[in-house]
Amino acid sequence: MFLRVVPWVLFAIYVVVLGSVENARAGDEIVVYSARNEHLIKPLFDAYTAETGIEIKYITDKAGPLLQRLKAEGADTPADLFIAVDAGNLWQAAEEGLLSTVDSTLLNVNVPAHLRDPDDRWFGLSVRARTIVYNPTKVRPADLSSYEALAEDQWVGRVCLRTSKKEYNQSLVAMMIADLGEAATEKVVRGWIKNLATDVFTSDTTMMESIAAGQCDVGIGNTYYFGRIMLDNPKTPLALFWPNQKDRGVHVNISGAGIARYAKHPEEAQRFLEWLSSIKAQNLFADGNLEYPVNPSVEPHPIVASWGDFKESMINVSQAGELQSDAVRLMDRAGYA
Repeated sequence: MFLRVVPWVLFAIYVVVLGSVENARAGDEIVVYSARNEHLIKPLFDAYTAETGIEIKYITDKAGPLLQRLKAEGADTPADLFIAVDAGNLWQAAEEGLLSTVDSTLLNVNVPAHLRDPDDRWFGLSVRARTIVYNPTKVRPADLSSYEALAEDQWVGRVCLRTSKKEYNQSLVAMMIADLGEAATEKVVRGWIKNLATDVFTSDTTMMESIAAGQCDVGIGNTYYFGRIMLDNPKTPLALFWPNQKDRGVHVNISGAGIARYAKHPEEAQRFLEWLSSIKAQNLFADGNLEYPVNPSVEPHPIVASWGDFKESMINVSQAGELQSDAVRLMDRAGYA
């Protein structure tokens, strides 16, 4: 039987079909705001697109401007996912109502409890160990023991530090407050400042280069900066020491992500976040910057593994955010610039 379709019916069908196509196209993309450098995160985006066909649009910037952008855009934000390189920034985003709660058994399996938000608003994707770095021509491993010990008199004029303005040191001090209390932590920080060999540095890299050059003997830095230096010149006189192995363990931070509260594609954003915690993605995520995978089923890059095993702190990294303001005030009082 031939069915005659009148023009208005054709128009209605066209509108419905066009709407379905546009919705499908909209669902075939994710928008990410990333504080992780483009050269580190884009390979993950490309791999996911190749595997799923989902296009990932992204904006990279420092965490602060990205958070301000999310707040200013409100419900009109195009962002589906927020990626940060510090637990404190993720905590802040969650506390300001910019992230959604995620109910995911897979993420809870792949990401250890102390490396994700207790309320499931953000999840770690790589582990960043901030440990002691020293010049082995001037320091013996037996001379080292803990972060706190670097405040002792034997290190007067021998310590180098990165500025307190960087969130990595703010998070370190915040986690020390969580473990030692504020008074004891302030005493330690004042000791570090008393023992400085020179003014604080703007980056971990320049600090480590100064240790290697003999300007100071020991400092505190993220392991991946050490890895980059040693890859460039394996003969550089630098070594790592894992502190506090008899008590709380090495301070760790995370690079991680959460789904934006007003995400336009929340289900696809969750699938992408879950994929980022998978074995395949974890190798790409961690290896690209010589970090540690957050998924305990994934082995670190051979170079990272060569640095040896260590006991890490099991204090939930959310404390880096909760106590960040206290840490900043403490460092100001102690004269830590």
